[in-house]
Amino acid sequence: MTDRQSIVQALETALSDVLERDVAGLADDVRLFDDLHLDSTTMLELLMALEDTIDLVVDPETLDIEDFVSVGTFTDFVLTTRGDVTVRGDVAVTS
Repeated sequence: MTDRQSIVQALETALSDVLERDVAGLADDVRLFDDLHLDSTTMLELLMALEDTIDLVVDPETLDIEDFVSVGTFTDFVLTTRGDVTVRGDVAVTS
């Protein structure tokens, strides 16, 4: 399992807990707010759940709404925040 797959799996588990319903089979283009109906409160709950499960440390000052558009953008955010991937221009480079 790649890091990306493990993050999506952890995201599915955390979303299931936060939303109190089964969330599975997430694709990169699933929109967090529009399709899954997250709001700012559930997003914070999600971040706290992921901090505990995937060693994610988030500085609230660095949060950008663009990172939370879809499963794909959020996964990229997690990989970048954890240092697994560095973004150079429009290209993500695995560390």
